[in-house]
Amino acid sequence: MQSETVLTGGLVVDGTGASARRADLVLRNGRITHVAAPGRTDTTTGTVVDIDGLVVAPGFIDMHAHSDLAILADPDHSAKVAQGITLEVLGQDGLGYAPVTDTTADELFECLAGWNGTPDLERDWRGIGAYLDRVDEGAPVNAAVLVPHGNVRTAVVGSADRPPTRVELDRMRDMVARGMSEGAQGLSSGLTYTPGMYATDDEIVALLAPVREVGGYYCPHHRNYGSRIVEAYQECLDVARNAQVSLHLAHCHVNFPRNQGRAPEVLDAIDEATVRYGLDVTLDSYPYGPSATCLAAPMPSWAQAGGTELILKRLRDPAIRARILHEIEDEGTDGNHGIPLDWESIVVTGVTAPHLSWAVGSSIADLAREHGRRPAELYADLLVADRLRSGCLLEVGNEENIRTIMRHGAHTGGSDGILVGGRPHPRGWGTFPRYLGHYVRELGVLTLEECVRHLTSRPAARLGLDDRGVVQVGSVADLVVFDPDTVAARATFEDPCRTPVGIEHVLLSGEFTVRNGRRTDRIPGRSVRRNGP
Repeated sequence: MQSETVLTGGLVVDGTGASARRADLVLRNGRITHVAAPGRTDTTTGTVVDIDGLVVAPGFIDMHAHSDLAILADPDHSAKVAQGITLEVLGQDGLGYAPVTDTTADELFECLAGWNGTPDLERDWRGIGAYLDRVDEGAPVNAAVLVPHGNVRTAVVGSADRPPTRVELDRMRDMVARGMSEGAQGLSSGLTYTPGMYATDDEIVALLAPVREVGGYYCPHHRNYGSRIVEAYQECLDVARNAQVSLHLAHCHVNFPRNQGRAPEVLDAIDEATVRYGLDVTLDSYPYGPSATCLAAPMPSWAQAGGTELILKRLRDPAIRARILHEIEDEGTDGNHGIPLDWESIVVTGVTAPHLSWAVGSSIADLAREHGRRPAELYADLLVADRLRSGCLLEVGNEENIRTIMRHGAHTGGSDGILVGGRPHPRGWGTFPRYLGHYVRELGVLTLEECVRHLTSRPAARLGLDDRGVVQVGSVADLVVFDPDTVAARATFEDPCRTPVGIEHVLLSGEFTVRNGRRTDRIPGRSVRRNGP
């Protein structure tokens, strides 16, 4: 049984959007037991922590995270813990580490190396439930998961570009149902990644049937963030409406120069679906312009069929390579959202082969100039040399669109943080303090109360959690204490792995994971299962 902790003198921003108020909090056995006027609490056996001048809020919920292996392999996990994050939602973009089979486990581990690295970790689980059981052995944050559509399709259909047979579709649906019964929150899809890009909307609707039955939600990485941006978002709305499920739009950004100022069109479509059809929609975003993905992502879908060895074989064949590079440079592939790739805009963030470290931190265009080569050929050679496991930034964002989206009433925070590579995207270390420091304090895009609501109670509601995301009696004591005058992200694109300033304490079920600005050795994180513990 835990001793009592009293947080005194803090300014409570409770996550509901209500005005901040001064109050003392009493925490006992992992929950908030009292929220009282300052000076009205007392303890003789517990710990009193003076937080005068600081804000206390619910712990932040990262609605789009790629920490699936990090939370098991890295007990420190300061990239997220130091931001005040107490819950991460994993299994994103239709690709993850459960469910897998004995045949597909190693293939997916290799495929996802550009996102999650290859940590020395015993990967003895196969299903969602077994993965969450590993989390329950102790983790630096709490974790919820989605069933990744690509895992299900790979297990049943493989990586081929074809529709499933009726029997295969039934098997896929059974896998989704099992994942939901083991505690998953919903289904994710990666419709610009293999094999998700080979699925029709009808396939996705069919697989959402078991999600609907238990009240889960659909979380798509949709088909096009470029040439068909509004149409692609509308397709997601239509899928959710036809499947009769709630929708959460992953990394809801409106990117590329041609789409500057078009965020209102996307938000209008969401509002219309909400009003006309009663569709329950939320979305997440990170407060940065550049995006991040694997270096192979811009390749056309036909070139990515069949798995790693077939892709590499195509890139080694001069005629097929020439076709691939022509489509990337001149036509605009489905992998790059229908827009010809600007080599100035793609920056290598990480490689797995040490002898390729010279490429990290530079754009493909700069590397080509430095080595006197054609950019497209250098790009293809990098893919082959690193066996498709390199990561990259794509500098395609629009600040106006970013601010417009974060003001919307359906908005939540999601870091989309890729934590591996020599120079990864700073969003993995800076998303939540950047919201509080840059967009609240410096720019006033959101009020403090509004922003905290976006990062806490709204995502908790999407996850069906009525005892998290709000500072109230009975809630789980997942809390963050920060200085509103100094909180800021220090991570930059040049130095991306720096933890923030101004976040003084983080508590997970009443245990300090950060105290006085320093990471403790506690790992009280556990799984958060739908309709479960």
